[in-house]
Amino acid sequence: MKKQTEEDKLMNSVVKGEYTKEGKIIRNAINQGIFSFNPDILFQNIVDDYAMAKQIYGESLLRELIGEVDNPNIPEIKRRLKKTIRENLEKLKKEEFLSNDFEINEKGLKLAALSLYTEELDNLVSKGLIGERINKTHSHYGETENIRNFKQGDRYRDISLKKSIKTSIRRNHKTAEKSDLKIFKRESKGQIYLVYALDASGSMKGNKIDICKKAGIALAYKAINEKDRVGLLVFGSDIEDIVYPTHDFMLLLNSIAKVRAKKETNISKTILKAIDLFPSENVTKHLILVTDAMPTFGLNPEKETLDAVSMATAVGITISLIGINLENEAKNLADQIVAIGRGKLYAVKTLENLDTIILEDYSSL
Repeated sequence: MKKQTEEDKLMNSVVKGEYTKEGKIIRNAINQGIFSFNPDILFQNIVDDYAMAKQIYGESLLRELIGEVDNPNIPEIKRRLKKTIRENLEKLKKEEFLSNDFEINEKGLKLAALSLYTEELDNLVSKGLIGERINKTHSHYGETENIRNFKQGDRYRDISLKKSIKTSIRRNHKTAEKSDLKIFKRESKGQIYLVYALDASGSMKGNKIDICKKAGIALAYKAINEKDRVGLLVFGSDIEDIVYPTHDFMLLLNSIAKVRAKKETNISKTILKAIDLFPSENVTKHLILVTDAMPTFGLNPEKETLDAVSMATAVGITISLIGINLENEAKNLADQIVAIGRGKLYAVKTLENLDTIILEDYSSL
């Protein structure tokens, strides 16, 4: 009971805007593959080679830790840097987000997860993506012309304003009456099982993986609210983490927050593992792959990947792929993956609207 109380307390603090900086420091550290700090070594790396320090720690993390710095070797700036680094890390330790050895602990991981969640939730609200599915022609609610009369128990959010107003005008009603209301029919497609497969290879480090995490959180939030199930596969040269399709949003949130970039890209193994995650019964099964590279692991990674896609398709799994800055060869392979997998390819140059793209793909099922 005490644990739940502490989690609620932390959640309330984050929602109120407390620990914003602390959450970003821990998030950005994890995104760089950093799970512990050494204040003295961090300071020394910055003053010895600031350009290299940016590559190691990432510009976002350094910005939160030390602010904007032009020349860290000016004596006065060096003294301020050393003090600032120590103060920020000591504060994290005092608030128990870091251990006594400056390692990110469970409470720190929880803060990172809540930081991601609140930031992405604000983003979804500002884009108008919370409250209803994105209006696609073949959305979960069916064809836009699939209309019937409103009846007791229907959801007001499913009302077709355009059709309702036309009916009211045709009947010469000065104001719309209940009998004029028209509603979109919702097609019954049964429950949807989704797996969000996130590339955690080395090239995804930093801000790129942070945005992909937020998109995964958006998918989990939206789909679970729609009573669908969402799972997670984190892959590099091996499968790094697995969450079977679930309704447990907090389990997914905490798992996504911990993702860090590592080595190569093994897409074929990811698809084969995804097959195991889906149930055998006749439900909608959809895999969303997010990657920025060609598969690089295995003797013949391209053939192995396409063979895995064929196996997934054979058991009723559809596959969509979000390709980030794919080169021509990778784009050609991606085209083959979604053609065999009966899904969609979203080739993106920037990640600004990745969450919108992910939700569009979900809405098209």
